[in-house]
Amino acid sequence: MMDVTTERNRLFVPALGTVYEKLSPLSWPLVRVAAGLLLVPHGYMKLFGGMAGLIGWFGQIGLEPAALLAWYIALLEFVGGLMLAAGFLTRFVAAQVVGFMAVAAFAIHWSNGFLWTNGGYEYPLLWGAVALAILFRGGGELSVDAKLGREI
Repeated sequence: MMDVTTERNRLFVPALGTVYEKLSPLSWPLVRVAAGLLLVPHGYMKLFGGMAGLIGWFGQIGLEPAALLAWYIALLEFVGGLMLAAGFLTRFVAAQVVGFMAVAAFAIHWSNGFLWTNGGYEYPLLWGAVALAILFRGGGELSVDAKLGREI
């Protein structure tokens, strides 16, 4: 591991080294919390007004059992997003998001090409990669998992 003095000498603005050093422990919680909280509104919209449409759409595209899968996804986004943000059962939830995003990217959006602006797989692929990183890393020190002293 590189010592702080050597690291600061590599910076274009060495005085920022102290700032980076103090903020670095917050970088992982920032990614985890942001990922979790950004999933929540998607689940909220589904749970509180969009379930009929989602179930119908799932049935149209051949995702069956449509009702069960729609409820699973809505709850994963809403409740699972809150759990990711808190860092509770982090790896378990992240694994579910990885699977969900894999289906979204490859089974639903793949035929539209890469760019999300064309309905492509870019967005779910990015979310899948973020969830995979969370799965590999876990909740980190600033998480409910860490406070409980247990994680999956």
